[in-house]
Amino acid sequence: MIHDLAKIPDNRRIDTERVVPFTVDEVFGAFADPDLLARWWGPKGFTNTFAVCEFREGGAWTFTMHGPDGRDYANESRFARIRKPSQVVIDHVCPPLFQAHFDFSPTAGGCRIAWSMVFEDETTCAAVRKVAGDANEQNLDRLEAVLGGRPVNDP
Repeated sequence: MIHDLAKIPDNRRIDTERVVPFTVDEVFGAFADPDLLARWWGPKGFTNTFAVCEFREGGAWTFTMHGPDGRDYANESRFARIRKPSQVVIDHVCPPLFQAHFDFSPTAGGCRIAWSMVFEDETTCAAVRKVAGDANEQNLDRLEAVLGGRPVNDP
């Protein structure tokens, strides 16, 4: 089920928004291309190993994020909705459970990215919120670096 973001209370969602100096097509392409996605997905210092990345509605996305502390974080998701080039919705189907909405729209400065993480309960949302704010911003920093042809893990 795709959540109607307007009906989700603030205590069950985490919102991140940014305008990046790239086109909507370029940003959408950074999600659609598994090689690009693996390079920028995750907070600063993380790397990824993708087992499966089927960029299509209903497609699986199974990967391991490798943290800078040497820990591995298994992730399993499904691409719930893909609307080229304006939207990607992902169901994160392993704990913590959430749905991530990525909406892309053209602006004078490039592309506006509106990223909402929707949780089934406020307790899980509150726990994730403690790290997601900074982590989501770092994730978008890495997206900008990859699209701009720069390294993603500079100190």
